[in-house]
Amino acid sequence: MKIPRPLQKTVEAFEKLPGIGPKSAQRLAYYLLHVPQHELDFIATSVQNLKKETVFCTNCKNIAEQDPCDICADGKRDTTCILVVEQPLDILAFEKTGKYQGIYHVLHGSISPLDNIGPDEIFIADLLERVGNTKNTISEVIIATNPTMEGDATAMYIDKQIKIKTPKIKVTRLGMGVPTGADLGYADENTLNQALAGRREL
Repeated sequence: MKIPRPLQKTVEAFEKLPGIGPKSAQRLAYYLLHVPQHELDFIATSVQNLKKETVFCTNCKNIAEQDPCDICADGKRDTTCILVVEQPLDILAFEKTGKYQGIYHVLHGSISPLDNIGPDEIFIADLLERVGNTKNTISEVIIATNPTMEGDATAMYIDKQIKIKTPKIKVTRLGMGVPTGADLGYADENTLNQALAGRREL
């Protein structure tokens, strides 16, 4: 049976999202047929304005409404410690713990040769520039990339580059508490607290 073209376009749009297969896309599309039009308009407007109303923070590369972001603009944050994460979602996870009071740097990915993603494709150079800037007071870099092969490779690369360019800065990695292969964006507060407390020097 051939489904209506507007419905098919909606299914195809959902299929482009990560983690959404053909069946899930179909379920979502048919579900939206039962949603009131004003709610559909709200969803459409929100998606349409998503990139228009957000910016990259020039300091930490987080997604924000203004530049610098709220965290970088907060004068109460500890600017001597910088926590390096793969994605903006990871910042939300650490902020929920309420324990970390330093600043962040978002890489927006990890080194993955199989996907043709090298150091130049993510924000590593910007991190090294921040760390090496004499105007900054960074004394420790905590690498909080995911405990995967790609995350570990990224951590080792960053550690090596920092030790070459700014050997006086302490580089640590999250400790026990985060299982191998996990995604930090989905870790609970207790797990992240343990990982921060148990971080080890590289």
